[in-house]
Amino acid sequence: MNGLIQSIFAKSPLKPLVKHICKVHECCSALVPFFQAVYADNWQEALETQQQIKALEEEADKIKMNIRMKLPKGLFMPVDRTDLLHLVTQQDKIANQAKDIAGIVLGRQLKVPEEVREDFLRYIRRCLDATLLASKVIGELENLLEIGFKGKEVKLVEEMVEELDVIESDTDSIQIDLRHRLYQLEATLNPVDAIFLYDILKMIGALADQAESIGSTLEVMVGRA
Repeated sequence: MNGLIQSIFAKSPLKPLVKHICKVHECCSALVPFFQAVYADNWQEALETQQQIKALEEEADKIKMNIRMKLPKGLFMPVDRTDLLHLVTQQDKIANQAKDIAGIVLGRQLKVPEEVREDFLRYIRRCLDATLLASKVIGELENLLEIGFKGKEVKLVEEMVEELDVIESDTDSIQIDLRHRLYQLEATLNPVDAIFLYDILKMIGALADQAESIGSTLEVMVGRA
């Protein structure tokens, strides 16, 4: 019987799921040096960093496909299969978003106005706080499984999910402020660039939004367990 249980849980997709979200966060984190290169007007370095982001997104994509192909379909899943598929899809969207952000900025050689650069980078870093915390929340899945979704681990996850909500709220506030400041600068900007800057702001904010969604999904999973 013990051998059967071990063989079932040896195929658990939880470790690959954690590996995937860590790769996703690594992909997003490269946005900081990418924008630093953009600020420096070093488009060659920006290109190289964009290629790193693209490569990391592709690595995450391979992990995602491996999870989907090898996810057990039997009755002995430690957690609901549909929930895990939903989680990996949510995680995947974050890496895709990071790749798209870098691609658009590089493709247009889009410059961020000097007046908002410091806060723009602060905004990115705050969104990355969310992706990092999402990776930690997913990392708690195995611990939750071991203790049967109860006790201190559940409380820890609940606190982390609450912190994700706080971070996402912070990023919303920073985005509103940056949008207002861009509006004040519109007369000095290329009109098309201004449109793209607003879009990039929204896309960066979506990193935190999606990270919060991951926390919400896990919270539902814990509630059902």
